[in-house]
Amino acid sequence: MKSNILIISILIACCSMLSSCLGDLDTQPLDKNQLVAKDVYETAAGYKGVIAKCYASLIQTGQKGGDGGDGDVGGIDEGYSGYTRALFYLQTTVSDEIILHAGSSQGSRDLLYVNWNPSTSIIKYPYYRLYMTINYCNEFIRECTEDKLKERGVYDELKDEYRYYVAEARFIRAYCYSMICDLYGSGPFIEETMVVGTLPHQKTRAEIYDYAVSELETVLPLLKTSKTNQYGRIDQVAAWFLLARIYLNSDVYISRKEYEKAYKYAKMVIDSKAYPLASDYRHIFLADNNTCSEIIWHLVQDADYAQSSAGTNFYVKALMNGNINSYLKTGVGTRGWGNARVTTQLVDLFESGDQTFDVNDIWGNNKKDKRAQFFSVGHTKETWVDGKDFQGTFTNGYACIKWRNVKADGSELAEGGTVYSSIDYPMFRTADAYLMAAEAILRGGGGSKSEALGYVNEVRDRAYMSGSYGNDASGRITEAELNLDFILDERGRELYTELIRRTDLIRFNKFTKNHNWDWKGSDGKAGNYVGKDVDDKYKLFPIPQEEFTVNPYLTQNPDYK
Repeated sequence: MKSNILIISILIACCSMLSSCLGDLDTQPLDKNQLVAKDVYETAAGYKGVIAKCYASLIQTGQKGGDGGDGDVGGIDEGYSGYTRALFYLQTTVSDEIILHAGSSQGSRDLLYVNWNPSTSIIKYPYYRLYMTINYCNEFIRECTEDKLKERGVYDELKDEYRYYVAEARFIRAYCYSMICDLYGSGPFIEETMVVGTLPHQKTRAEIYDYAVSELETVLPLLKTSKTNQYGRIDQVAAWFLLARIYLNSDVYISRKEYEKAYKYAKMVIDSKAYPLASDYRHIFLADNNTCSEIIWHLVQDADYAQSSAGTNFYVKALMNGNINSYLKTGVGTRGWGNARVTTQLVDLFESGDQTFDVNDIWGNNKKDKRAQFFSVGHTKETWVDGKDFQGTFTNGYACIKWRNVKADGSELAEGGTVYSSIDYPMFRTADAYLMAAEAILRGGGGSKSEALGYVNEVRDRAYMSGSYGNDASGRITEAELNLDFILDERGRELYTELIRRTDLIRFNKFTKNHNWDWKGSDGKAGNYVGKDVDDKYKLFPIPQEEFTVNPYLTQNPDYK
């Protein structure tokens, strides 16, 4: 059982107090009467519960746990509505990492073929989840002031923490706006000073970008310093990390190169040494990763107390089926769904000797690069069958076994596995900061190429269990081998299935053109397996079509009109 986490406040203080607050899927400020139920803000526990809900809304799906039928977002299947699952669809299954073959009624084939439109159901899930979280944060910020705390008689209990709560809510809101900027470009803008019930006007991509970075720069000194906060809550290092990520993508977002700032903040994450690289890459994605040193921001999952069919439960079950449990412990027994498999392009990022699964080496200890976590027994490497249309067959393509609901010692949480996952989702982790810093240097952001090489080789030492991480063969590269193409490939090896690949490919100008993968641009017909270039409009998703029925102030992204 994880300790010192937000689970108790999520369950006790939130579940009975917060209703489904987006109603008909509009993005208006929350109806104050819905959120501010009679007892929510009358106790310190109520305040803690609402800030917990701001966090939990990015990993949980509703008020009852699992798929309890009281989902946060109305009009959407509760399991699909979870943020990390919804973002998996829009970041990972549209890229050169994963082939999703189940759930075609939601529009997954449109994502597979990179051929979606404003009515494609699946593209709206992250949009509404992000705006729901923004609204939770706005509401909390409005209610968590010194005057209101004193008026309600809870100031003495919260005086040492409430300013941190507000800073964290502002951080979460800024994160959400950064993702609106990344995925949809522009969108409605809502913050705590708006009159409840008014329709929000749309801000441009540049305006949303500027707001997100301004909020983060402002809130940064108001957050707790590194490693001084409660587990599951963010600190200043998380803000450095997020600023590095946003600035690294500034040329895509606003045609402005902010690589110096990206380098500055990524280097701050590294130099702080607050979250050193885990001693073993594989431990980051296991059920006891709450002990992992590298994770800067965890989204909490627990098989008993923070259940969800989204989150890491989806990652374990969708990427593995029940038969794999005969070869290795998945931690969910035979409950795997087998909904998705990896592309040939992802497998080929690794050396041929590391690509397949050895039944006598279930953790891949004998591989050079321990990140090559694929299951190949009974599977073809190809995601297609020659002469046939697209097949929804799990064994066409290797499976991904990176996420396992077991402990680092290989033991299960319960015999036969648990129904839900206990793997905390690693939103931000230090290895990404190493690679961001290296990339920013190569893009002219400062530093030296030898410094960039050191960052990359530190990540590769850990992957190969060499250098300070072990005695296995080295995976180090030379300065002559280091370039931006290598950085993109290394990000693919290090961060696959971690909700960043589409963003990376766009930044390297290899999403719509200059790089293809299985089924991209296809119609699913026989022979159209290897992918082709697509329209540049797919670098952004359209604003969901339903939005235009409730908000006359919105304008659709131009290429989707």
